Amino acid sequence: MNLPEQYLENMKELLGTDFDAYIESFNDSRLYGLRVNTMKISVEDFLKISPFKLTPIPWIENGFYYSEDDKPAKHPYYFAGLYYIQEPSAMTPANVLPVEEGDIVFDMCAAPGGKSTELGAKLNGSGLLVTNDISNSRAKALLKNVEVFGIPNVYVVSEDPKNIQPGFNEFFDKILIDAPCSGEGMFRKDNKLIKSWEKTGPEFYAKIQRDIILTGADMLKPGGKMLYSTCTFSKLEDEETVRHLLINRPDMHLIDIKHYDGFSSGFTYDDELKNMHLEKTVRIFPHKMEGEGHFVALFEKKSDGETPFKGHGIIHKQKNTKLATELEDFLGKLNKDTVNFDIENAKDNIMIKDNYVYLCSPYMPGQKGLRIMRTGLLLGELKKNRFEPSQALAMVLKMSDYPDVINLPASDERVIKYLKGETLDLPEFDGKTGDGWNLFCVDGYPLGWGKFKNGSLKNKYLAGWRWQ
Repeated sequence: MNLPEQYLENMKELLGTDFDAYIESFNDSRLYGLRVNTMKISVEDFLKISPFKLTPIPWIENGFYYSEDDKPAKHPYYFAGLYYIQEPSAMTPANVLPVEEGDIVFDMCAAPGGKSTELGAKLNGSGLLVTNDISNSRAKALLKNVEVFGIPNVYVVSEDPKNIQPGFNEFFDKILIDAPCSGEGMFRKDNKLIKSWEKTGPEFYAKIQRDIILTGADMLKPGGKMLYSTCTFSKLEDEETVRHLLINRPDMHLIDIKHYDGFSSGFTYDDELKNMHLEKTVRIFPHKMEGEGHFVALFEKKSDGETPFKGHGIIHKQKNTKLATELEDFLGKLNKDTVNFDIENAKDNIMIKDNYVYLCSPYMPGQKGLRIMRTGLLLGELKKNRFEPSQALAMVLKMSDYPDVINLPASDERVIKYLKGETLDLPEFDGKTGDGWNLFCVDGYPLGWGKFKNGSLKNKYLAGWRWQ
């Protein structure tokens, strides 16, 4: 691999006697990983049904290496949102940030959504997840991934973080900043990043990172925790960005991250960094661990000793939205005892805009002027005298949440036909399930909707998600 001379000089200075071992790691095979969606299935149950050759990732409880021969992106379980395909080291930031149920969480630079999907799984339908990417095109991929994962309590935003901050000052319990960076840690995985590095190297990204990390600190509640990560080795983007935060926001301090075999501590190459306890940060090097390069730093914001109520106790109700009879009828069919959102109080939190029906979070303040791509959970669309449930709603549900279900094993060829958008012949379900909207499932896990009648299912799987 033709690595830039300046980069090699930087790495020699950084690694010293470890430099040769690092260069040798470029001869190792690329590693592939998937992370189980624990909101839909336990790790134990997933391993019972997994058709792949999996090896645990030691520092990620729900992460696994898979063989290059396996194709998990071409399996129905992927479309059911049972797992996310992610480089093993990239699983670290969302794993380290200690998100608890009920937290108000912000993923600031989120696309394509690998970290947001794990944050949402940790919330398990509670609290609020605001996930953002400044790029509109990348935010569309983010939206799809969080919806595939079945996260109901999510707002997808596409804004410069500076535009978000004024309305969310000291608002979030937890913030994750996986900052845009020069990508040095991913050179082995994607050599196209080398040319990008030569055009826009660490100096370019460091300026962006320093603005972002200060903005994040301002949106964090006293007592809250914020994680900063990059996939680069540059001290300018890693330790120096941490230094910039700690100097300019003295109410922030580093806290410990649990170390695993192979984790390296951040560099403390002067007295100021030693006093700031930069040894509490973590570096992942590919010659020491089975993963690509990463840097992770976990901060806490000082508080006055009192634990603030999650979400500041704000409850935002919609303005007496009148629900159409067909919408109320559909919601009435859902099992209120098992569904992963509050059916009982749904009317207080439903917003209807341009005939689209959204279930909004009571913790999300109204934010005019922001480019919000998804306002909570899209339940569906009101059409003339009928309600059509959305793909996003199907992914939030469990098979037990809805009375009319068609469930096929992954081995049935009709599952792939469904994912391709084809009409299905299902004579064996005639008389066993109701006519009309049916939740189509694979091995008990929802994939989407269809309209069933006389042994035939008219496919309603979302066109943009179909099997290619």
